[in-house]
Amino acid sequence: MHVISRRKLREAADQNSELSAALEIWYRIAKKAEWQSIVDVRNQFPSADAVGKHTVFNIKGNHYRLIVEIYYRSQVVLVRHVLTHAEYDRGDWKK
Repeated sequence: MHVISRRKLREAADQNSELSAALEIWYRIAKKAEWQSIVDVRNQFPSADAVGKHTVFNIKGNHYRLIVEIYYRSQVVLVRHVLTHAEYDRGDWKK
């Protein structure tokens, strides 16, 4: 998968240093993946959920959410948001 943009992951890690290792692990797995569907994603990340056009990953023991769009045919992952659990629950990211 081609992950766009790693910069968002780095910015989130800079703001919350406890995220750095978890986001790096996610990135390394995602960039090597060849996901064809949410089923493939869940084989590596069992707690991943499809929410509309987004895929949501639990990060750092369910304290954070990584929200991406995955284009399986073109093998592209667009990083949209890295949020705390509380920010995610407010739902502003859906707008």
